Amino acid sequence: MRTVGTVSRGVRCPVLKQGDDLVKVVTDAIAAVGENEKVTFHENDVVAVTEAVLGRTQGNYASTDDIAADCRAKFGCDEIGITFPILSRNRISVCLKGFAKAFKKAYILLSYPADEVGNHLFDEDLLDEKDVNPYSDVLDEKKYRELFGYQKHPFTGVDYVEFYADLFKAEGCEPVFIFANDCRAILKYTKSVLCCDIHSRERSRRRLLKAGGEKVLTMADILNQPVNGSGYNKAYGLYGSNKATEDTVKLFPRDCEKFVYDLQASLQAATGVKMHCMVYGDGAFRDPVGQIWELADPVVSPAYTEGLEGKPNELKLKYLADNDFKDLQGEDLQDAMKSAIEKQHGKDMVGQMKSEGTTPRRLTDLIGSLSDLTSGSGDKGTPIVFIQGYFDTYADQ
Repeated sequence: MRTVGTVSRGVRCPVLKQGDDLVKVVTDAIAAVGENEKVTFHENDVVAVTEAVLGRTQGNYASTDDIAADCRAKFGCDEIGITFPILSRNRISVCLKGFAKAFKKAYILLSYPADEVGNHLFDEDLLDEKDVNPYSDVLDEKKYRELFGYQKHPFTGVDYVEFYADLFKAEGCEPVFIFANDCRAILKYTKSVLCCDIHSRERSRRRLLKAGGEKVLTMADILNQPVNGSGYNKAYGLYGSNKATEDTVKLFPRDCEKFVYDLQASLQAATGVKMHCMVYGDGAFRDPVGQIWELADPVVSPAYTEGLEGKPNELKLKYLADNDFKDLQGEDLQDAMKSAIEKQHGKDMVGQMKSEGTTPRRLTDLIGSLSDLTSGSGDKGTPIVFIQGYFDTYADQ
């Protein structure tokens, strides 16, 4: 009987720069894994590549001046409302700097006690202590400070209100802070709004337009085409961008679908095996201590080969062990389990009790999260993840 199930390996490669042939680099790295680690390749193996190196090799960068130029062209006004920017310096500080360059005054609406991905302005228990209703109460900065003081994030040591205020002032833009969890609170101050929330952006746009907003864009509308030769992303604009320098961002990569299919063909030519390929960004999981939900990218995977479409369709083994096969032990129990798995293969298990508790998420979200956890976000130097056995079951020998 097999003793190992799913194996996820972080794969090292050279440090990548603009212009490098990423398909060749990844192919060579995977081939080296096979040779050096004595790995046999299989049809259901997965090769995942982080979006960061794809965007870098594409040279998909933009400056704060590019961001500002696009904002001025698309809004054509001096004052702007900016709703729900997340509390992540790596993710949004350079974008905000670009916005600040484009306008003379910015009304900045922050959600409280946390942003949409779980970064907290303050401990939510203070809401009860201060008798504040986050669903209805709208606070100005004076009231916010009166109630909650000068709170620093426990992990970063940053007071984000102060940090964002200084950022805007440094560019000659006057910041005015509002604290609310209904995006429509911004319309008291301006009818021109840039929605910075990530996963709820289209709902926010719809609500703002219905409530009287006149010019309402999302960050997907900024740098969705080149500005003065800059990088861009047609689908996501500034969403998924990361700080590169103090004045530039690396955008979410372009042409991801072409990349994954080119990579799949290259790997097949090199190994003789047609593997699944995907580009991954942030995983979709939550830190139980810091409360941060990792997914600050617009999607976990912007592109993947067709074999990764769908959701898991699995039996819950412990349910079968406690119910259908509760009187079996040893080899009889193993044989019964394997037989049950083989009989359900290819059949839709949705709604059946024997699949209750299995993970009803898309394969790309699950595998992308596994890849993100495997590669890490720091100095591991493994932007490629090689996964084997993910689609195997207890019945596979």
